[in-house]
This record gives sequence, C-alpha cells and structure tokens, in this order.
Amino acid sequence: MSAKPLRPRPSANPPAPPTPVAPPRRRVLLVDDHPFMRAGLAQLIDRQADLSVCCEAGNPVEALQALTKGRPDLVLTDLTMPGRSGLEFIKDLVATDSSLSILVVSMHDEIVYAERAIRAGARGYIMKEAGGEALLEAIRQVLRGEVYVSPRMSARILEGLSTRRPRGSSSPIEKLSDREFEVFQMIGQGKSTRDIATQLHLSSKTVDVHRSHIKEKLELKDATALIRHAVRWVETQKTDS
Repeated sequence: MSAKPLRPRPSANPPAPPTPVAPPRRRVLLVDDHPFMRAGLAQLIDRQADLSVCCEAGNPVEALQALTKGRPDLVLTDLTMPGRSGLEFIKDLVATDSSLSILVVSMHDEIVYAERAIRAGARGYIMKEAGGEALLEAIRQVLRGEVYVSPRMSARILEGLSTRRPRGSSSPIEKLSDREFEVFQMIGQGKSTRDIATQLHLSSKTVDVHRSHIKEKLELKDATALIRHAVRWVETQKTDS
C-alpha cells in the first residue's frame, strides 16, 4: 500500500485578516482674506475622514507660494481678495498646475460670477450661503473630476444653450468680457484709471479703451453715467451679500 500524503493540521490560531488601509486624505489649500472664515472652513474640512487642510493663505501671493509646500489636491478660494483679481488668480493657478482642482466659494451671486470663474479654469462655484454639507459635497464632486454648480446655475447654463431662451433675459453686465468686468468693478469701487492700470498691470490707454467698450455695451452716454452705474452696481452687490 502506498502511504497517504500528509495534510497540514489546521492552526489553532489562524492569522488575522489584514487590516484595511484607509485611503489618504485629500489635501485642501484654503484661500480667503478673512481669518475667521478660514478657521471655520478648516474646522469643517478637518473633521472629515477623507479631507484635510494642508495649508492656508490670506491672499493670492501667499497661495501661490503655498502650492509647492502644501501640494494640495484642491484649492478652495474666495473670489474677492486684496492684491489680485479673483479671475486672474484662477488663471495663475491653472498656469502653475493645470491638473489642480479649483473650487470657488464666494458671497457673490453665482449668476454673475460662476460662468466667468469656470471659464477662467475653476471646476466649481458655490456661494457661502449654501452651507457646510453642500460645500463638502461640492469639494468631493470636484475632486472626482466633475464640475460643480448649484441646480439653479446648472439650469441657467442649460437654458443658455437652448434656442428658446427669452430675448433680453441676460443681465447687461454679462455682455462684458472678463477684463472689462474687472475694470467695471474697480470703477465702481472708486478707483482711478491710473489705479486700475497699476493693479491690472495695464497701460492707462488700455484701461481707457476698456472703459469705452463698457460704455458702449451698457449703452451709457458718458463717463459720469458709467461711474454712477458702476458704483450703484457695486453697492447692490454688497447689499445682496
């Protein structure tokens, strides 16, 4: 008779299954010129198992310096900050790292700003009044490679693609290019042509050309009417926020 092969005896203490390793938390760079706002956002994000704040910045210059040190997966930024236009800052971020996810969180009305921010390179826009849960969903959606806008804004964008959109339904401000829009805002903030030229790194002559185009598009007869209209618009934005 041939001997039967020996079978290993089962161990009394089988090895424990390997402990699942949690995926690394996605890193968020916060950019806002209000320390209290940054503190609140940081507390909200750091409580999440899948997210963490890697660094903070109070203005665009600090944010660009923090990119290398923090290596964020997503930049969560306000749109109105000192020293640099928010739209230009978004373009700077995209030029620095085209793969970077950018989500704008702002007090300004999305109807006016969201499409401009997305055209500049942001992957989403959410208003601060939306609340914490909506913000977290927006962050995760953008990190998944999707674009986030509110249902109201999404419907508006789709309506804009429809040939049945009612004539005259757009705000005259939407006729302005991004650069003209920036100049218009600064006029409303009381800045002179020289101040605007310095801040936007343009010549005074170029700013004057933009002013002329703005008057034409908004059907304003002279510089006084432009200043009055711009100041009124800026004050309306402050009231709405």
